[in-house]
Amino acid sequence: MTNRLAGEPSAYLRQHADNPVHWWAFGDDPFAEAESRNVPVFLSIGYAACHWCHVMAGESFEDEETARYLNENFVSIKVDREERPDVDAVYMNATQMMTGQGGWPMSVFLTPDGRTFFAGTYFPPQPMPGMASFRQVLEAVQDAWTNRRDQVESSANQLADKLAEAMDFNRNLLGQVETGAGPTAQTQETASGHYEPAVQMAGTGATKATKATAASGSTEASETAGDPASEAVESLLRDEDPEYGGFGNAPKFPPSPVLAFLLRHAAGSSESTAEAAGLASRTLEAMASSALYDQLEGGFARYAVDRQWSVPHFEKMLYDNVQLLRLYALWSRLPGPHQELARRIAGETAQWMLSGLGLPDDAFASSLDADTVVGGEHIEGGSYIWSRAGLREVLGDHDGEMVANLMGVSDRGTVTGDGSALHPGGVLEGEDAQLWERVRPVLVEARRRRAQPARDEKVVAGWNGLAVAGLAEAGAILGRPEFIAAARRTAVYLAEVHLNDDGGLTRVSHQGRAQGIAGLLEDHAFCADGFLSLYAATGERQWYDLASNLLSSAAERFLVDGRLQDSSVESSRLHNAQGGIAAVDPLDNVTPSGTAAFAEGLLTESAYSGSVQNRTLATSVLRYAGPLAGRAPRAVGSALAAMEAAAAGPVQVAVAGAESDERQEMIRTVWSCASPGMVLAVEQPGELPVPLLHDRPAAADGSARAYVCRKMVCQLPADTVGQLRSQLGL
Repeated sequence: MTNRLAGEPSAYLRQHADNPVHWWAFGDDPFAEAESRNVPVFLSIGYAACHWCHVMAGESFEDEETARYLNENFVSIKVDREERPDVDAVYMNATQMMTGQGGWPMSVFLTPDGRTFFAGTYFPPQPMPGMASFRQVLEAVQDAWTNRRDQVESSANQLADKLAEAMDFNRNLLGQVETGAGPTAQTQETASGHYEPAVQMAGTGATKATKATAASGSTEASETAGDPASEAVESLLRDEDPEYGGFGNAPKFPPSPVLAFLLRHAAGSSESTAEAAGLASRTLEAMASSALYDQLEGGFARYAVDRQWSVPHFEKMLYDNVQLLRLYALWSRLPGPHQELARRIAGETAQWMLSGLGLPDDAFASSLDADTVVGGEHIEGGSYIWSRAGLREVLGDHDGEMVANLMGVSDRGTVTGDGSALHPGGVLEGEDAQLWERVRPVLVEARRRRAQPARDEKVVAGWNGLAVAGLAEAGAILGRPEFIAAARRTAVYLAEVHLNDDGGLTRVSHQGRAQGIAGLLEDHAFCADGFLSLYAATGERQWYDLASNLLSSAAERFLVDGRLQDSSVESSRLHNAQGGIAAVDPLDNVTPSGTAAFAEGLLTESAYSGSVQNRTLATSVLRYAGPLAGRAPRAVGSALAAMEAAAAGPVQVAVAGAESDERQEMIRTVWSCASPGMVLAVEQPGELPVPLLHDRPAAADGSARAYVCRKMVCQLPADTVGQLRSQLGL
């Protein structure tokens, strides 16, 4: 029996291909092997950029004696949480229920049918105060399996029942959704303003604690709640760190989904608009002027370990950066002194994505590692940290001292003994900004000569869909056509590699070949979002059609008997692990929930097509967020953002007419508008028009003309940019 990971698409799994542990990838075969041998399963879950995953691998999985014991007494399965979030979610819930905490590496012990009976995270090679060694854990589990099987079975059954209760809570939270299908439902109207909308509605993301808060209380809250958006803003104000920005205490994660809600709410006119704008701006400015942001080359680290954002956990994830790229571009549209900063951070983040995560085949890799291997040793942040002496060596004594003071680099390091991440702690202005712009290229070149972190080059469909959306919108807002071109190339890759003949997606590809599980709800929703954003930026009909078909396919796959679920085909072992209940989690995590993203896509598509059915389904799905808005807004930020779009829109803008400076200025004007419910359709020669463009011709002389409709009520055609600005409230 040998290690089977060498041919896997995941860099994380391939990192373990040379371990003496006889690893399997997750699937039916290893569980069948465990059943035939009558041994438990050891399930190890992590990801390529995870520092402590590397530590445990070096200490235990590369140790011959530990591997021998594992091989004799267990069937060992290695899982990349990014490739298999369905597996990670089930066993993370089990680990948190059993231990009160979770994280990676995650170490879970299962029966051969997939149920959990013991779990933990990192275990050291030697006993530590309050923590058993990994070998002690293995021996205790093996002893229980051999000598106390009844207790093992009882524990596994109890935990499966608890997980079933959690899934039932999520299912009840969503409830039975209205599909809008029926004899009175209008579908695929002309989108020209002749129907009433079916419904009008006003952290990490969801950590375990946040989700527990969301789960507390009863549904009575929905009967007494006021405006969900205002309640969410009030709750976030209470949770804000008034000194350093962001929410809560350390560690601090980019709260991307809830920032999307705040930026949309800030573009409105309610009583809490100013508070939302302030919350979003303080957080976005704090992150941009901190060590969380790579001050040299752009892009954001996964999180900061301290309240001040000064000590990052250095891995750079695609899913974080695509969301933040989009957020900073959207922030640049709100009035205020931050606009230049917002545009700069958005542009630099996009450029870093293209250079740091861009693959030769035009897709984006998943992440850069937290560690840099130097002399065979994993050094966390080794590529990024600077000492005071190192800055003087590169820049000279005078500039080196000035930059060290500017960037918070002291003799005593914040990461290593003398090494610190660059942390200005505020927006640089005047002479400080001039100094930094002068020395920055020198430091970039010096850093590029260092050893660089490894890159996980697996392509995740959903995250690349978010990349398409972020690049397309940033390109249009910032006037950077090269970003739109990059979005188009990635969209082509997704359509050619990940999209299957049956209309669904494969979640992962590597080196241009799709393999592994079918795409999850989030993959379909994120890719639809990307295609719709690319259509808005280009006017190319194929992207609208791909999005529309993908949303229809998602409804067929993930809406079962009026209830959403996250996976279309669930492993029998996962089914057993959570007590026979199909998994669905509508709460945000590091990315928006698939549930909320699906609803958002349906809303956008319905604004283009006039589909009452899609709008009804979307607004029905989003009902779950209202009761949680005041109690756990960071768990439902993406749903609240979609509710803002539903309440404000649709704001439909169609631009027709021959190519001209006036037409281009009209398009730029639309992209400068921050209305959350807005969609844009631009007539393109040779392109079949989407329904929103039907019966909306150019001016009589063929010149550009814009049509603006709000909530299905249309204004007179706008023949000048001034008229269009007035109709958009600019």
